[in-house]
Amino acid sequence: MEGMDCAACAATIITAVEGIDAALTAQVSLANETLTVSAETGDVPTATIEQTVRQLGFGVAPRDAGSAAQTPWWAIPKVRHLGLSLLATVLGFAVVHLLGGHDTVVFTAIASFAIFPVAKRAVMAARLGAVFTIQMLMMIAAIGAVIIGEQLEALLVVLLFTLGEILEAQAAQKARSGIKALGALLPKDAWLLDGNTPRQVPAESLQQGQRILVRPGDRMPADGTIETGTSSLDESPLTGESLPVTKSVGEDVFAGSVNHDAALTVTVTKPAEDNTISRIIAMVENAQDAKAPTERFIERFSKVYMPIVLALALAVAILPPLLAGADWATWTYRALALLLIGCPCALVISVPAAIAASLAAGARHGILIKGGAVMEDIAQVRTVVFDKTGTLTEGAPRVTDVIAFSGSNSALLGLALGLEQSSSHPLAAAICAHARSEGASAVAVENPQIVPGKGMEATAGGKPLFIGAPKYAAERVPLPEDAQTWIAALEDQGCTLAVVLLGTDVLGLIALRDEPRSESAAGVQALAEQEIGAVMMTGDNRRAATAIAARLGLTAEAEMLPEHKSARIAERAQHETVMMVGDGVNDAPALAQAQVGVAIGSGTDVALEAADAALMRNDIRDVARLTGLARRTMKTVRQNVALALGLKAIFLVTTVTGLSGLWMAVLADTGATVLVTLNAMRLLGALGKPPRADKPRVERKSLQVSPAN
Repeated sequence: MEGMDCAACAATIITAVEGIDAALTAQVSLANETLTVSAETGDVPTATIEQTVRQLGFGVAPRDAGSAAQTPWWAIPKVRHLGLSLLATVLGFAVVHLLGGHDTVVFTAIASFAIFPVAKRAVMAARLGAVFTIQMLMMIAAIGAVIIGEQLEALLVVLLFTLGEILEAQAAQKARSGIKALGALLPKDAWLLDGNTPRQVPAESLQQGQRILVRPGDRMPADGTIETGTSSLDESPLTGESLPVTKSVGEDVFAGSVNHDAALTVTVTKPAEDNTISRIIAMVENAQDAKAPTERFIERFSKVYMPIVLALALAVAILPPLLAGADWATWTYRALALLLIGCPCALVISVPAAIAASLAAGARHGILIKGGAVMEDIAQVRTVVFDKTGTLTEGAPRVTDVIAFSGSNSALLGLALGLEQSSSHPLAAAICAHARSEGASAVAVENPQIVPGKGMEATAGGKPLFIGAPKYAAERVPLPEDAQTWIAALEDQGCTLAVVLLGTDVLGLIALRDEPRSESAAGVQALAEQEIGAVMMTGDNRRAATAIAARLGLTAEAEMLPEHKSARIAERAQHETVMMVGDGVNDAPALAQAQVGVAIGSGTDVALEAADAALMRNDIRDVARLTGLARRTMKTVRQNVALALGLKAIFLVTTVTGLSGLWMAVLADTGATVLVTLNAMRLLGALGKPPRADKPRVERKSLQVSPAN
């Protein structure tokens, strides 16, 4: 769609399209400039819909045609018509001055010329079922002003209205720039490898399984896995992280990141329409159409507001002359001015403009929020619940101590390796890695199984084998006093303990520790500065959890199974707004129970899709940035609503009392719309300037380069 400036335009299109056939349902995205039409039965009459929309004065193009080239400001039809109208006005004054008199005829003709495009759109919209439009109100006001002898003011009103529409269009275009900037991160071309020979192809044509060459200084054209080469990549367009990340063979790379150091051969893992940047853009676009409760309320209110003002304008025109013998021309003039205040454009755009700007600002810094409703919930958060492993901590535990009570450490590690190699849990992976590094040989086990939230069990040498937390090991076999002493001492150091049981024997302990992330304490402190409480919920033992929580400055709730976390969050959510921050996989039930679930992780599918919001980089400080952005957004929404309603109220009073006229009423509408849009656009810089991903200067001697090099 081309030419949509405000929510009133969208409402007009929806009314007209749905008026074609009762079976049609239309949805307009002002942020994305798109029209989506579905039919309950039969086919969608595409040609008829396009004709209808064009008759309303809007441009139409298929969505897959891509964005049209930006029209220069001086070539925009409204700008040209305004210029001609201004020229005609100047010539009109010259004619009146030279010939004397004739001002009524001259300025009526010029006003008629100036109002013609507006009147054409108003009449066409009315024929198609959209009667109450700002164009209709403007046409009535201008014609009425001419009839009562205010030709010059009618002309001034039309000129101001046209100028206001141009300013609205430019402000709306600026508000959309955040999302379009994301789209510009994808290169248009890629170097596809035929054997070892690269040839240039459109990036959008890349398919899964193809091999591409990414030269130093190039943007990554697709998501993929490095086949050969090692290089540092700037992923700031996706994560907001300005420091380059070194990646090598077997590691994933994401579309839009910038390759710095060396040529890479990459195997494409996702087609163009499904790469990370494309999915971020789609997510943010969809989020802009997910209306906040405040926005839905404003839309319902605006539908009542306009008829009320129209009825009031009619009463102002008729009642004073009939009841008090007042002058008909004076009160008709005031009623016409009141009509122009009846347009709810500024009010309707006040909320979505702020939400759209905020979503775009967040996306540029790797903070993705799924809609206005989520934004409102985040602004009300008073408690943030964190998962521990992989969220507050590095998610890479290491074995610190191996203590065998019977037999050797090597034998203990062999049993552990035999059982834990069947698990993908981070603790199991750490135990296996340590056992292999110590040269332990895996003992054969039978029927290995996960005991959810507790550990693993199997059969070894005909005896039951169990590895798990001390609490659950003690449920199977009483722990000797020396084992309890070791457990207490190591847990006080922040270690997680795995007890190895074989039959009724306690063979030994394996201690692991997962260090907190370097930025976790600062992230918790930033939340405290916003008066938001922080809680860590973990299945880890109480001593280890308390030790880590003390280092980070939050409270801990330990020894919790997934169902316990979910129930505890549901309990908290009954009396406060709770945000749950986790990795999006292990804590899915808890994420679902919280009013706001936030997945944290760089570029993963889960981080994009599992929760209400996603933080693309593993930085706990982004949680405070997220809550701060949401609070500033809702503050801006309140400012916009107050500004829109306040100006309407002021000019309603001054119009009825005769203190302001038609041209001031136009400023009350279009001026307020521009003001609330500009105020919303300030949110684009709410998180500061996004990190730049400039291409480094690289000397390229030849494209005929072997990918292996």
